[in-house]
Amino acid sequence: MTTTLEASERPAEVTRPVNTLARRKLREAGLAYVLLIPAGVIFAVFIFYPFLKNFDLALHSTNPFNPDLSEYVGFEQFGDVLGSKEFFDSLWTTILFALMTVPFGIAFGLGLAVLAHQKLKGIAIFRTVFSSTVATSVAVAAVMFYTLFNPNIGLLKNISPTPPFLDNPGWALIAIAIVTIWQSLGLSFILMSAGLQAIPDELVEAAEVDGAGPWSRFRNVTLPLLSPTMFFAVVVGTIFAFQTFGQIDILTEGGPLKKTNVLTYFIYTELRVQRNPGKAAVLAIALFAITLVLTLVQLRFLERRVHYQR
Repeated sequence: MTTTLEASERPAEVTRPVNTLARRKLREAGLAYVLLIPAGVIFAVFIFYPFLKNFDLALHSTNPFNPDLSEYVGFEQFGDVLGSKEFFDSLWTTILFALMTVPFGIAFGLGLAVLAHQKLKGIAIFRTVFSSTVATSVAVAAVMFYTLFNPNIGLLKNISPTPPFLDNPGWALIAIAIVTIWQSLGLSFILMSAGLQAIPDELVEAAEVDGAGPWSRFRNVTLPLLSPTMFFAVVVGTIFAFQTFGQIDILTEGGPLKKTNVLTYFIYTELRVQRNPGKAAVLAIALFAITLVLTLVQLRFLERRVHYQR
């Protein structure tokens, strides 16, 4: 009899905790979905809907004199815009601009971070100065460099002959790149400084005990351990380079001879000057796709060379 009762009670004891655990997991999953609703609504309203609306706009050819009049042309407009010489010129200008700004911005930021990492008296003042460009707006930086590059009143006026940086097709993109590198120097410096602070002093000291010189310690210890930070800086810097607009609008307006007509400014001129929102929508989708592909390629190939400390 005793054996019969034990057998009948055992399933109830086992089933009750299982049901309780299942209900608890169900409640937690329900709570998680409820908490995700606000974020889902924000993404749907401010990201997904505008993107779908932009894609719909790209399928229509609009009348420049009356934007309310549009004609459905399907993907024909994609072929016309993305196959044009103007698009390839603008894309090449954007790539050149990224190649000028990203490597030099990271290199200068790393150099300043290494300098500020030294245990010197008053180095905190230099750290503040080095990171101050983060607090400087694009408009302020553009005005400063407009004055600097001016061949009549700028600081470079004593150079003879002073090249007309912003009006010269051969110099304009370089001048914009200098402004952008200066503008991004604060962020690059902060990222590299944070990466250097995270490197354990014991590793550097151990390399020094083993007889490694300053350059050997930097190349074989510091750089590998700093590679995750540099990888992040490359990805973010490339995205920022492909989104640059403010300094170009203020300093050159895409000129001279469209030598600074990067994709973002090309989109702006098609939308606001040429009053062609359909073409601007195609360019915006192309810029989004190019940035996405570049980011994925960087994540796929560059991350293999990153050394993560374990």
